Amino acid sequence: MSACPCQSGLDYAHCCQPLHQGKPAASPEALMRSRFSAFALKNTDYIARSWHLSQRPVGLDLDDDQQWLALEIIASGEEGDTGWVHFCATSKDRQGLSALEERSRFVRENGHWYYLDGTPSVSALKRGRNDPCPCGSGKKFKKCCG
Repeated sequence: MSACPCQSGLDYAHCCQPLHQGKPAASPEALMRSRFSAFALKNTDYIARSWHLSQRPVGLDLDDDQQWLALEIIASGEEGDTGWVHFCATSKDRQGLSALEERSRFVRENGHWYYLDGTPSVSALKRGRNDPCPCGSGKKFKKCCG
């Protein structure tokens, strides 16, 4: 058993993996968590399938050097067949750490939630060597992802 990349505290097999295998997400937040896990695992097929057809990009090219480390759900909600999630995701690439904050919109069709779009904001993160690692491991940054 391995921890789910979405940091729900559950094992991947009992959290995002069933969604990656076709089970419908129960909420916009569940879909957002599963999409974060798919980005972390570089599962482009699932990312594309979970994107609403009206907004889905023709091709999806992920940066091989980008590692998705942490997901924080700030707030989420749904009303009928529409929903939203405000989140902050931390990643690491050649330039260092960055935070992607976005308020995403979702729609439910035929019992499945789909990502529509979002308003992203990306900023660089500075971490001291002795700060906690943003991945949630509990270790110091220098002993983990630093």
